[in-house]
Amino acid sequence: MGCPENPGCRPALVRSRSARRGRGSRAARVQGAALLGSLMSHFTSEDEALLQSMLRQLLQSVKEKITGAPSAECAEEILLHLEETDENFHNYEFVKYLRQYIKNTVGPVIEEETEKCTSAQSQGEISGYDTLVQHLTKKARESKEYREMIHALKNVMMVVVESLINKFEEDRMHDKELASKAKKERQSDYYTDNCSDSDSSFNQSYAFMSQEQLQLLTEKLDPSQPKEVRQEALQTLCLAPASDILNCESWPSLSKHLTISLADPDATFSEKILRFYAKTFSSSPFNMTKEVYTSLARHLELYFLSEEYSLHISAGLDVSNSDVNRLLKKVRLLNEYQKEAPSSWIRHPEKYMEEVVESTLSLLSLKHKPNHPASPDFLSPMHFLALLDIKAVWFKKWTHAYYSRRVVFRLLERKYRSLINAAVQQCLDYFEFCKAAVNKNSKVDDFSQQQCSDTQDFSYTGPELQYIYFVHSLCLLGRLLIYKEGQNLFPVQLKNKKATVSRTDVLVLFVQLIYSSPSYPKTALAAHTENYSPESLVMEILQVFCDQTGCAAECLYTDTVIDALLHPVQSLLNGTEVYINCLETTLLDVADILARIAASGDGLSLLLYGENEKNAKDSPTAAHVLVQFTKKLLHDDISLLSGSEFMPVVKGAFIFVCRQMYRTCEGLQMLIPYGLHESIAEAWRKTSLLSERVPTPVTDADSSSSISQESKTSLLWEETLLDALLNFSTTPKGLFLLHSTDAMNDCVNFMFNSLSKKIQTNEYEDFGNRIIVTQMATTPMAAVSLQNSGFIKALVTELWALLECGKDDLRITQPKSTPVDPIDQSCQKSFLFLVNLLTYPAVFELLSKRDIPNKPMYSFREVPTDIIDIIDRLIILNSEAKIHSLFNYEQSHIFGLRLLNVLCCELNTLLLLETQYKVSQVLLTAQEENVTETSEGPGVFIIDGLSVERNHVLVRINLIGGPQERILPLRELDKDSGLYPWPMFSSLPVPKCYLAGIPRKSEFRQDKDVDKLLKLLRSPDKPTGWAEIYRKQFCKVMKTRPNSIGGPILAELIEKFVSHLSESKTDCYFSTGSYKAMDADVKKENLSSVQQLGVEMTVRYGKYLNLLKEDAENGLCFVLKNCEEFLKQQQRTVVSSLCCLQECYAGYDWFASSIFLIMSGDRERTLMFLQQFSRLLASAFLWLPRLHLSMHLPVTTVEYGIHPVYFCSAHHIEMLLKAELPLVCSAFHMSGFTPSQTPTARHPEAHRSPRSSGFSERGSTAWISSE
Repeated sequence: MGCPENPGCRPALVRSRSARRGRGSRAARVQGAALLGSLMSHFTSEDEALLQSMLRQLLQSVKEKITGAPSAECAEEILLHLEETDENFHNYEFVKYLRQYIKNTVGPVIEEETEKCTSAQSQGEISGYDTLVQHLTKKARESKEYREMIHALKNVMMVVVESLINKFEEDRMHDKELASKAKKERQSDYYTDNCSDSDSSFNQSYAFMSQEQLQLLTEKLDPSQPKEVRQEALQTLCLAPASDILNCESWPSLSKHLTISLADPDATFSEKILRFYAKTFSSSPFNMTKEVYTSLARHLELYFLSEEYSLHISAGLDVSNSDVNRLLKKVRLLNEYQKEAPSSWIRHPEKYMEEVVESTLSLLSLKHKPNHPASPDFLSPMHFLALLDIKAVWFKKWTHAYYSRRVVFRLLERKYRSLINAAVQQCLDYFEFCKAAVNKNSKVDDFSQQQCSDTQDFSYTGPELQYIYFVHSLCLLGRLLIYKEGQNLFPVQLKNKKATVSRTDVLVLFVQLIYSSPSYPKTALAAHTENYSPESLVMEILQVFCDQTGCAAECLYTDTVIDALLHPVQSLLNGTEVYINCLETTLLDVADILARIAASGDGLSLLLYGENEKNAKDSPTAAHVLVQFTKKLLHDDISLLSGSEFMPVVKGAFIFVCRQMYRTCEGLQMLIPYGLHESIAEAWRKTSLLSERVPTPVTDADSSSSISQESKTSLLWEETLLDALLNFSTTPKGLFLLHSTDAMNDCVNFMFNSLSKKIQTNEYEDFGNRIIVTQMATTPMAAVSLQNSGFIKALVTELWALLECGKDDLRITQPKSTPVDPIDQSCQKSFLFLVNLLTYPAVFELLSKRDIPNKPMYSFREVPTDIIDIIDRLIILNSEAKIHSLFNYEQSHIFGLRLLNVLCCELNTLLLLETQYKVSQVLLTAQEENVTETSEGPGVFIIDGLSVERNHVLVRINLIGGPQERILPLRELDKDSGLYPWPMFSSLPVPKCYLAGIPRKSEFRQDKDVDKLLKLLRSPDKPTGWAEIYRKQFCKVMKTRPNSIGGPILAELIEKFVSHLSESKTDCYFSTGSYKAMDADVKKENLSSVQQLGVEMTVRYGKYLNLLKEDAENGLCFVLKNCEEFLKQQQRTVVSSLCCLQECYAGYDWFASSIFLIMSGDRERTLMFLQQFSRLLASAFLWLPRLHLSMHLPVTTVEYGIHPVYFCSAHHIEMLLKAELPLVCSAFHMSGFTPSQTPTARHPEAHRSPRSSGFSERGSTAWISSE
C-alpha cells in the first residue's frame, strides 16, 4: 500500500528505482596502492597495463556523454565537469588511483600546514573557513612535492595514453578489414574531424552529416521501413549532433516519424528516441528544444486519446509494468524540461515560449468525451504529472516571472479554463470525502493517514492516485491565487454546482481543509522529512498569502475567510461539539495564520473592526472573539483541551495573536476592557510559584529526567508569559497596565537576559526592543528596573568597548582606521540607545543628588558601568587624570559632547545637569584653556573639533528659543576662507552675534474676527453653546491670521475664557478650596536650585523679548512659590523609593512661567489665572505639576510616578499619528524613538516663544480645544 501522507517517497521511486553506486574491486585498489610506491622510481609494463585498464574503464563509462557532444570542445567540457554530472565519478578505479596517489604525495604537506594554520588561527592571524582553505591550497601547490608529483604524473600518463592510442588504432584497422560491405559504404559517407583531440576512444567518430544524408536518414526512419533499417537509422541519429538534426530541412518529416516511433511496441525504439530527446534538451538552445518538446507532448496527447490507452483510476497503477514505466519516463522527461525551460526562454521570442506552454496545457487539459464510458474514471495526463511533480513545481517556475506568467494566464483564460475547474473540483471532492468521514465520527482516513513503510511498493491504489492529484491541484491553485491575473480567472463554474466558485470560496475551502482533513500532532509530523498532509500544504499556501500583501488584501483579508479561520475557536467558545482530528494542531495552525494577519496594518484593521468597519451593535469582531478565547485558555476553561500536553503551546500561540494586537495603540484600546494583562499576570504568578516548588533532581536517573523535563516546560511557559507582559510596554497605556501587574522587574530582567543570550537577533526584534526600552525610560519605575537589571551597565560597558577598547581582544593585524565622522559608525547604535534611554524621568531617577566621582587617578582598566560614569569620563573632563585615562581622547570626548548636546534639548534635563554639575562652567573653563600661549598678551582660541563642539553646546545651553530667536553655530569651516566664522567665548554672556536680533515690542492691530471674540467674552449675557462658538472662531483666526493674536490680546482672550469656564459648575472638573496668596515677597532663595536656574533662564528670555521688566525675577518667584503652596493642598503623602515622589514636582514649572510671560510679568494676574485654570480638566494635561501627588488620582497611579499626560495624551497621539501619518510613525519605530517621547507630546509649552504663532497655537488652542 502506498503512503499518500508522503507521496513524495513514491514518485521518487518512479524516477530512479534501481540507481546504485558501484563499488570498486578490492584487488584493483590494492594494485593501485602498490603501484604508487613504484611510480616515481620503477614504471614496469605491468604498471602500464593496469593504468591502461583503469583509463579504458573510465572512458567506456562516459562513452555516451562524449559521443553525444556536438563538438570536440563540448566533449572536453564534459570531461572537465565530470565530477559534477556523474554520480559514479568517485567509484572509477582511475579516480581512486589518482586520489590515493595525491593523498600519499601531498597529504603530509597539507597536514603540516594545517597544524600551523590552526595555531595561527587561535591567535587571530587567520579567520574563517574559506580563508583557511585558500591558504592551504596555495601552500600545497607551491610545495616541492606537488611539482614533482605533477611532473611524474605527466610523464607516466603520456606513456600510457600513447600506448592506448596505438592499441586503439590497431583495433580500428582490424575492425575495418572485418567489416561488411554495407557498413563500409555507410562509413565512407561520413566526414570525420581529423583533429587529434576529437579522435574517438570507442571505435566511433563525431558524424557531421549533409542535407542529403539527413534526408536519407529521414526516409529510413519512416514507419513503413523494415525494423532493421529503422534501428540502424536510429543508431545513426543518436550519434549525429542534435543541432544538425534540428536545423535540417527534413526535420518536420523526421519529427513526425519520431513521434510515431515513440508508440512502437518495441521498447528499444522509444528508449533511443527518448535518449535523443534528452540529449537535445541538455545541449541545444531553447528555440530548437521547443520543437522536440512539442513533438513529445503531441505524441503523449495522441497516446492518451488512442484506443490503446485503457488505464483507469479505480484499477490503480502498477509502476513495475513495462508499458506504464515507459509512459512515466516520457512524462518525466516532459516534466524535467518544464522545470528547466524557464531559465532560458526569456532570451527567445515569445512565440517559442507560447508554443511550449500551449502544447503543455493542451495535454494536461485532455479528457475523454463526456459520453465515453471511461470518462469519469479516466487516468489523465495530470495524474501522471502529479505522480512525478506532486507539488506542481513546474507551474511555480512558469508563473514566477511576469514574462511567462502573462502568457500562461492568458492561455488559461482563453482556452484552458477546464484545468482550473478540474483542480477546484478535485479539492472539493476531497473536502466532501473528509466531511463525510467526520460525519461518521471517523477520526482517521483509510488511506491518507497511513505511514510510509520501509518496504518498497511499486503500485498505487485508486484513492492514492486521487490523493496525489488533489495535492497537485491544491499546490497549483495556491500558486495561481497569488497573482492578480490568476485571481481574475475566478469565479469558475463547475458542472455539478449551480453557483459559481469564487476565489474567496477557494480560500475558505483551504481553511476548512485545515480542520476537516486528517492530520497528525506536531510531534508525529516532525518525524517526516517532507509532509504532504492537507493541513501542512494549506499552511504553506496561506503563509505565502500572508507575506504577499497585495494578494492578501484582495483575497485573504475578508470577513468570510476570518470567520472560517475562527470556526473551531467559536465552536469551543460556544461549547458546541467539535469533530476535528487533533484539535491542538488545528488551533496552532489557526493561531499561526491569525498572527501573520495581525502583523500587517490591513490585517490588524480587519481583526479589530471587520471588513466593513462593523459598529458595536453588530456581531463581535475577530479581536473580541480571540481575546475571549485566550482568556478562557488562560483560565483552563476549555474542557476539550484540559489535560492536554500541548495546552501551554496552544495558550502561547493565541497569546501571541493577541500580542500582535495589543502592541499597537488601537489594538490595546479595544482589548483593555477584557483585562487580558491581568489574566496573563495571574497565570505568570501561578507558574512562577509552581517553578519554585519543583524539587531538586535526585541521583535516580528516571526521576531526575522527568523532573528536568517538567521544570523545562514550566520555565518555558513562564518565559512565554513574561514575554507577553513585556510587549505591553510598546505603547504608553500598555506600559501603564504593565505597572499594575507588579511584574515590571521580572519583565525587564527577562528582556535583559534574552538580549544577553542573543536570543532575539533579527532586525524586527531589535527595533521592538529599542521601542520597549524607550517607552520604559519615560517612566521612573521602569527606568529604575532597567538600572537594577544590569541593562544600563551592559549598554555602557559595550559603548566603552567600542570607543576605547575595540570590539574584541584578538591581536590586531591591521591598524584601526581613524574615524572621519564625529561619531564613528560602530558607536552610532550605542549613541541612539543612550539617547532613547536618557529621557528626563530616567535622568532624574539615575542622576538626582548623585555627585560625579572626580577621582584623582583613573586606571586604563577602569570601565564605566553607569550613566554617572559616562558623564564623568566623557562629558565633564575637568582634570588631567580623566584626559590621560582615555586612549581616544578626542573621539570619546566628542561623543560625550554630542550626547550632552542632545540631552540639553530637554530643558528639565538641562536644568538638572547645570545645577548639579555646572556643565556650562566646565565647558567655559575648557575653552579658556584651549588658547595659544603668547608672551605679548592673551592668546587666540585653538580651532579644533573639541573647541567647535564645545562652542555649539555652550550656545545651545545658554540661549533658549526657536530659530528666529537664536543662531546655533555650524560645526564646519567657511567654504570660501577656510576659517571658522563663529566667535568663540570663554565667559558669559554669549556674544550677541548668536542672537537673531533683539525683537521690538509687538504692536497688534485690531482685527474684526478678534473683535468678535472679545465682544463675545465681554458680554454678560452669553448665548447657548458660546464656548463652542468661541473655539471655532478662535481656531479660524489661528489658521488664517495667527499673527493677529498676541501680546495683551492673547492674555485677555485666555484670561476671560478661563474665567467664564471656571464659574460654570459643569465645566469645572476639579474642586479646589480657597487659597489666599502670601502677602510677603517670596525670595529666590526659597526655591530649589532647579527652580532658581529656571527663573533666571525665563527672566533672561522674557527680557530679551521685551516682555519683562527688571524686577520680574521676584514676581516669578512669587508665582512659583504660591503655586507650589496652592497645589500642596490637593496632594497626598506617598511612601516610595522613587526620587520623583520624594519632594516637590521633579522639574521646573514651565507652564506657569509661560503664563507669566503672556501676562507681561503681572504676578497677581498670573496667579489668579492659574487658580481658575486649575479647576478645568485641561489643567491636568497642560500644567504638569497640577497632578503631582494629586489626590484626584488613584493611589496606585501616583505610586507609579507616571503622569496621565503620558498614558492618556501621548497614547492617543501615537494612535492618531499611525492613522494619519503611517510613514512618519514607521520612521519613529525604525529609529527606536517613540512619539510619546517628544516634547510636543508631553510638554506643549516647552521651547515656545510667547510672541510666535507656534506658541500661541500650542500654548492656548491646545487646552481651548480640549475643553
